[in-house]
Amino acid sequence: MKLCITEKPSVARDIAAIVGASVRRDGFYEGGDYRVTWTYGHLCCLKEPHDYTPSWKRWSMAFLPMIPEKFGIKIIDQESIRRQFHVIETLIGEADEVINCGDAGQEGELIQRWVMQKAGLKCPVRRLWISSLTDESIREGFSHLEPEAKYDNLYYAGLSRAIGDWLLGMNATRLYSLKYASSGNVLSIGRVQTPTLALVVKRHHEIAAFKPEDFWELKTVYRDVTFNATKGRFASAEEAAVEAAAIAALPFTIDSVTDKQGREAPPRLFDLTSLQVECNRRRGWTADETLRLIQSLYEKKVTTYPRVDTTYLSEDVYPKIPVILKQMTPYANLTAPLLAARIPKSKKVFDNAKVTDHHAIIPTGQSPATLVGDERQLYHIIAMRFIAAFYPDCVFRQTTVTGHAGETAFKTTGKVIEKAGWRALFANDDSERQSVDDEGKVLPPFTEGESGPHTPSTVKKTTQPPKYYTEGTLLRAMESAGKTVDDEDLREALKENGIGRPSTRAAIIETLFKRRYIYRERKNIMASQAGIDLIATINEDLLKSAKLTGLWENKLRRIERGTYSPAEFIGELKTLITGIVTNVMSDNSMRRIVVAQDDGVDSKEKKAKKTTKKKTTTANGDAEPKPRSRRKKIEKLEDIVCPVCGKGHLIKGRTAYGCSRYAEGCSLRLMFDSYSNELSPADLAAAIKKNFKS
Repeated sequence: MKLCITEKPSVARDIAAIVGASVRRDGFYEGGDYRVTWTYGHLCCLKEPHDYTPSWKRWSMAFLPMIPEKFGIKIIDQESIRRQFHVIETLIGEADEVINCGDAGQEGELIQRWVMQKAGLKCPVRRLWISSLTDESIREGFSHLEPEAKYDNLYYAGLSRAIGDWLLGMNATRLYSLKYASSGNVLSIGRVQTPTLALVVKRHHEIAAFKPEDFWELKTVYRDVTFNATKGRFASAEEAAVEAAAIAALPFTIDSVTDKQGREAPPRLFDLTSLQVECNRRRGWTADETLRLIQSLYEKKVTTYPRVDTTYLSEDVYPKIPVILKQMTPYANLTAPLLAARIPKSKKVFDNAKVTDHHAIIPTGQSPATLVGDERQLYHIIAMRFIAAFYPDCVFRQTTVTGHAGETAFKTTGKVIEKAGWRALFANDDSERQSVDDEGKVLPPFTEGESGPHTPSTVKKTTQPPKYYTEGTLLRAMESAGKTVDDEDLREALKENGIGRPSTRAAIIETLFKRRYIYRERKNIMASQAGIDLIATINEDLLKSAKLTGLWENKLRRIERGTYSPAEFIGELKTLITGIVTNVMSDNSMRRIVVAQDDGVDSKEKKAKKTTKKKTTTANGDAEPKPRSRRKKIEKLEDIVCPVCGKGHLIKGRTAYGCSRYAEGCSLRLMFDSYSNELSPADLAAAIKKNFKS
């Protein structure tokens, strides 16, 4: 008997239909020579500290670091999981061969291997490895089953990741909570979550320390075209005005006219991170929302495997492209020009060297007719990117004109699209047009040596602080270990040292929200005071450095490729956590970190909390006495609620206080001559309360 073990009941149903196991039993399907059963994701996990020794159940500095001699696994203590595991264990005992049909990725391999190990598997195992759940893909996968040993390194990498997370998470969380947390608080530390938090906190400090500076630019208008002075910024209005006055009466002369044709290739296909970034930018979805939606599309067979980190297709997919395009009937008017000729085979799309386990996310060709709402919107984004990949480059002409007036040199540029190519697909899409419109002015013909009158002027501008992270830009920062990267080729190179994996980054960000280390303010991600204090307390770079954590991630990737030893990786982590424990224990400071219950709660959560009051409990489950309510102490401007709109908080400008919701139309403006900029936040709040009585 052949036993197929899938990761979900829905996948088991699809595979059972293909192999002819049509009879439904309790926890599995059966038919012919096959039985098909399933897990519910993780059925097993690494043992908890107290499973190794009872003394580790108590949180005590005396027992740190906790380093088991040998790591073990256990069944998750949940009735439905225990029941399904018993089914799998019984079926494995009766099987002649097991076919691992788990999710085709590192985590999927780990989930299935743990279950098979715990069930005491003795028979041979083969692996089903597919990139989509269409009937055709499943049949093709069963005709090319792989030996289990081919994926041993994938399992070792997943196991090393899990053990590494246990070593750092369990030990560092107890260590920092016992040493620095206020009574009743837990300070969660993680191999990936802490350096991610550090990125957000670093950006917070950069913005807080930023001092805006005014500067002036010199421009001149010649033949209705604005030219910019090439010498750059002027430090004062007087300096710029003197320069403008000096050239006002002098003629403007054209020095050179350069025409250059350029090409813009279609955007890359999506990997999971770029899809999450795009959906956050276009639709405002969180990374977790996008992940749940794309997982649903995969299970509905309309898109390929989603948890990928490549934007390329393998060359064996090329013959299938015309078939997929032809099946995309809702987009027939867009695919018709492609199907009328040979599909181009660009190295920017097809590259075996850039594909490991899975290729980029693309449509499968299955009809999306049943999709509605956000799922339909997401499918459309993926479908349009896929079609665009095979359209011609956008061809444009860029004109650069230089000139001078007196000793001052000027320059202007214009960019005109000659052949829209792939951009024609997005002609009605404002977000895609924006990058072209920014440089899309058409210049009149200029001749070298011509000259005439012009009108110089000065323009005042102010330097801008870095922008707060959104989920999209934070995902990019995690992917590139904190580097800001727009270039696609450089982005690909930095992926090897990114923080976390595409499939886990959304969960890491959500964890930081749940721990109240970060919170949302509209689309921006802000660090809470607890998050700021935690990063300030951690002195060990390996716990909070994005770059160094990226190097750990690189070692895990090398384990996956078989070029780095799992034992060496775990050994390094054991040495690291031992050193961290020693360093923290020797800290004689009396620092304490408080994780406020409303620290980092966004407006949606606050509304929910008003309607749902929960009884608080102590760590051992006893009910805590209800604390006496205290008026919140005003320590910073963010603590002062706007007296006009009641939703925003106060911010400090150069001449007045305003509201953080000024972009939404709040008109609050408290001039410094009435409300001194020297007032403490508490005194300012008192003055506002006195003057804005309800």
